[in-house]
Amino acid sequence: MNFAVYITLMLSLSTGVALGTEPGFVSLFDGKNFTGWKHSGNWIIEDGAFYRKASGGSLTYTEALVPDDFELRFEWKVSKGCNSGIYYRPRQYEYQILDNQNSPYGENPRQSAGSLFFCMAPSKDATKPFGEWNTGKVKCKGTVIEHWVNGKRVLSFDYRDPKWSPQIDLLKIRGADLDARGGKLWLQDHGQEVWFRKLRWREIPAYETVNADPEFIPMPVTGEALKKENDRVKRMLKARDQKP
Repeated sequence: MNFAVYITLMLSLSTGVALGTEPGFVSLFDGKNFTGWKHSGNWIIEDGAFYRKASGGSLTYTEALVPDDFELRFEWKVSKGCNSGIYYRPRQYEYQILDNQNSPYGENPRQSAGSLFFCMAPSKDATKPFGEWNTGKVKCKGTVIEHWVNGKRVLSFDYRDPKWSPQIDLLKIRGADLDARGGKLWLQDHGQEVWFRKLRWREIPAYETVNADPEFIPMPVTGEALKKENDRVKRMLKARDQKP
């Protein structure tokens, strides 16, 4: 072993960062085993990726809680018509994973891939067709949330900004607590085959600024999709009001 390789190895061991991971990032999955993850036996590892093969529930990272301010990177692939997601904060913060073209959820941009599900639509559809790998990224610092798809920042907003109040109201109706932190990272089983790999995260330091994009414009929800969403909201509010 030469000196350069030795130093690299020692640094990786001392920082907890796996070899091949970007500087500052901690690998959450080595592509070989479920160390640090919990599931009910319905997930397997296939070609270096987590694969939801059968029904049985989510795949949850148990080694550590999601940092308050963080950047998460990953790759994802969907089967035809697939609906899934990555939950990264308590109480309904979900990076939506979807086959936009073949899932009925795709008619509503607030339910499309890269959205903050049932809250904020992405600015564009940057996904690849089902069966192809996509890259994803989530950045959260304070009250700013960003989602990326295939290298494009498709969502960037500060939920304190009054102009986003209608969207944030949807998230609250769904059950979100805006101040909640310290949740577990988990990959959703929504009934279809889905794959995830190269999951890694870093804690965003206090000195690093993440500013919401002032030019961000989410795709609009219109027509039948908006009607269905409004009907769903009415049902959710009714159910909430009927709880003892």
